[in-house]
Amino acid sequence: MAGLAESGSNPDVDLLYDINGLAKDAPPWFDRIMEYVGEYGLLLAMVLLVLGCWWSVRRRGGEDAASSVAALVWAPLAAGVAVLVNVPIRGFVERPRPFLDHQGLEVLVSGKTDYSFVSDHATITMAMGVALFVANRRFGLVGIGLGLLEGFCRVYMGVHYPTDVVGGFALGTAVALLLSPPAMALLTPVTKAVERSPRAGWLIRGRGRAYAGQDAVVPGARRESAGSQERDLAA
Repeated sequence: MAGLAESGSNPDVDLLYDINGLAKDAPPWFDRIMEYVGEYGLLLAMVLLVLGCWWSVRRRGGEDAASSVAALVWAPLAAGVAVLVNVPIRGFVERPRPFLDHQGLEVLVSGKTDYSFVSDHATITMAMGVALFVANRRFGLVGIGLGLLEGFCRVYMGVHYPTDVVGGFALGTAVALLLSPPAMALLTPVTKAVERSPRAGWLIRGRGRAYAGQDAVVPGARRESAGSQERDLAA
């Protein structure tokens, strides 16, 4: 299986050369941008997107705040699980990086010595994007878009075949969706417990927003003590 794409007549290889050929025609400064974006930038953007969604859910509050935050916690966990699942897949397929089997590629990142199938970057971003879509469709669509862009960047950089990226998309999506129900069953009680905590409740909802089972309190308002009420009745 190591020779999965050794023939130049293979559409996978043809598409690799077509996309990577854009790097040859682009100015050096643009390639440097694509190198940073494809290697680090989009991963950072995914993390910031999840944090932005968390902030939106926290500020909005509502009865489903705990379950929504649980779904957001699952997003990075899904990415981590998908990468772990990819470890035996890479060892089984043993597909060399494209620049080792094909001449004339414009490789923007050096030092890649591990196997190519499937792409970790594509797996991580798509797993987070799909898990984020389960939590919030608006943020999730942006996340899936970032995942697709990550896949394009990996081929553009000359470090992955297109099928490496497609495999990463499939793996990330499968892990995020198939393991979401048990993950939510485990994470939701935890976030609900955090929600009830006087010290950590702000992680689930903003200050002054009540949760189920708690009386709503206007920020800055002071509760009357029982002793004060007794004195008023006795007056």
